[in-house]
Amino acid sequence: MPRSLRDWRVRVFGATWLAYVGFYFCRKPFSVAKSAIGHEGGFDATTLGNIWAAYLIAYAAGQFLAGGLGTRFGPRVSVLAGMAVSIGATLCMGVTLSVPVLAGLVAVNGLAQATGWSGNVGTMASWFHKRERGKIMGIWSTNFTVGALSSTAILGWVLGRHEPGEPVPWRDTLIVGAAVLSVVWGVFYFYQRNRPEDLGLPPPEQFASDDLREREVLESRETGRTLLSREAWTNLLLIAGFYFFAKLVRYAIWSWSAFFLERNYGLTGRDANLYSIAFDLAGFVGVFVTGWLSDKYFGSRRAGISLIMVLGMVASCGLLMAFGGTSVGLFTALLACVGFTLYGPDALLSGAGAIDVGTKRAALFTAATISGIGSMGPVVQEVIIGRLYDQKGGELGPIFAMLFGSASMAALFCFALVWRNRQGGKGV
Repeated sequence: MPRSLRDWRVRVFGATWLAYVGFYFCRKPFSVAKSAIGHEGGFDATTLGNIWAAYLIAYAAGQFLAGGLGTRFGPRVSVLAGMAVSIGATLCMGVTLSVPVLAGLVAVNGLAQATGWSGNVGTMASWFHKRERGKIMGIWSTNFTVGALSSTAILGWVLGRHEPGEPVPWRDTLIVGAAVLSVVWGVFYFYQRNRPEDLGLPPPEQFASDDLREREVLESRETGRTLLSREAWTNLLLIAGFYFFAKLVRYAIWSWSAFFLERNYGLTGRDANLYSIAFDLAGFVGVFVTGWLSDKYFGSRRAGISLIMVLGMVASCGLLMAFGGTSVGLFTALLACVGFTLYGPDALLSGAGAIDVGTKRAALFTAATISGIGSMGPVVQEVIIGRLYDQKGGELGPIFAMLFGSASMAALFCFALVWRNRQGGKGV
């Protein structure tokens, strides 16, 4: 492999990884400041849930739009445009506490944020061949754990910078988040390119083994309207079903854990956000471990190791349901257990698994479709959890039971993928 291709692969890896980290700085401010916004605006949990549901609905719908936009204009244009719109919408969110206006702004932000995952996954598919993707995508997919962790920690610190009795500066989280993504926009502009051929470089599969190179070259020449076979569609829908329930759990913890730690366990807004990052810290380790095990012991098959980890997530959610309300320490520790077992399969199946479902040519489409269906799960949790919290007078037991049920459903879809592998179908 020529040095110029290796150098550009490093640049593209870094630019796309950083881009998705940066997106979180305009995605997380509302969740970080949710309790403070509720106090200032006089909103109950149901109203806060409804506002953020507007973001999640737009984000889910935007995944399908982003797939078409990326296919037509290329990942570079769609991701740069998405970041720019997200920056503007985030800054405008601090102008008013009118529920309709705030819901409209977060919806615009959701549409813009939807360009991030599929656009960056589509770029990675063009720069790395299949035998590399388990390990590479396992490392690369730490972007959403690092993004969630770093944005929560930094924005939580910004939220806590006030004297007792002073108003909580939640609008500062919007300004800082937009500033960070603006810097990332510049890095992405200079260091991302859609594919090696755009720079006159050979594709990476040219340097893979003979059988893999022949297969991927044939795939790249496929023509016609049908991007995926029936078998590939079956795998895609199974991964999407898994992702729906896994993402429901992930976003429930992202969106509400700091809120619960403040309202139910008596922590300050800053401390609540710092405690909540235990979920992301453990998830960071889980992503790397799952990707490494996938390549080393499972022959780059994603479903087997994912099922093992997801069963661990089911057990962790069961313990959270049974003992999560006991103390803040146990609640935080169990959040970490859920994060470790959730993030790896989440990243592996929605990243490397999405690429492996079909051909390299279809990578952006499959990633967008899986993410679009999966992103409906967060909408469900946001609306239901806010109402459950208000109706049950702040009791967390029913909410934990909902997370356990969702984790169990994710395990069923993952088991179906493993079963297909054992039946001789095209595996993931």
